Amino acid sequence: MIKFKEVIKVEEGTFRNLEYHQQRIDRTVACFGIPSFKLSEKLQHAPIPVGEQLVKCRIEYGERIECITCLPYTLRSISRVGVVVDNDIDYAYKFADRKHLDALRNKSGYDEVIIIKDGQVTDSSFSNLVFETAQHELYTPSACLLKGTKRQFLLDCGMITERAIRMEEIKDYERIVFINAMMELEDNIGIPADRCILP
Repeated sequence: MIKFKEVIKVEEGTFRNLEYHQQRIDRTVACFGIPSFKLSEKLQHAPIPVGEQLVKCRIEYGERIECITCLPYTLRSISRVGVVVDNDIDYAYKFADRKHLDALRNKSGYDEVIIIKDGQVTDSSFSNLVFETAQHELYTPSACLLKGTKRQFLLDCGMITERAIRMEEIKDYERIVFINAMMELEDNIGIPADRCILP
């Protein structure tokens, strides 16, 4: 049975962005014909570490909830980013199996990779991307592999805009920022675009 996961940010004991995580779960269970569930109910007894300001809650599920884990989280540091091309990659749903994504990063020798599919910028191995222009306009690739919860929240708020971005256009931007459920836009985890290493 295919298994899926959700990663949810817990900040000062509060689960963040649950509405968007529930929407993604609903799309997943509808597509794969597995039992639906209400995330807020399943998380009522989640083992959140006491006294931790920032916690990563991971829920893995398939036909049933497999496990819920909650661990302290520290924002990662990214300095060396390279571009890799993979025209066969498919990660439209948040599968628990990340071997393909992890292999792309591990084989590259970089801290993180930006994945190109059919000439289009998609995502990094672990996050959606936001490209900032010199005029401080913020764009996210329309060809993303996974419609992330934080990405959708920022789109709905009008803070970022979808745009097709080709590999050769990466260095037309000022900065590339990595976002996901744990990493906010304002955390500014990213690099200047001209430091991204093209193939």
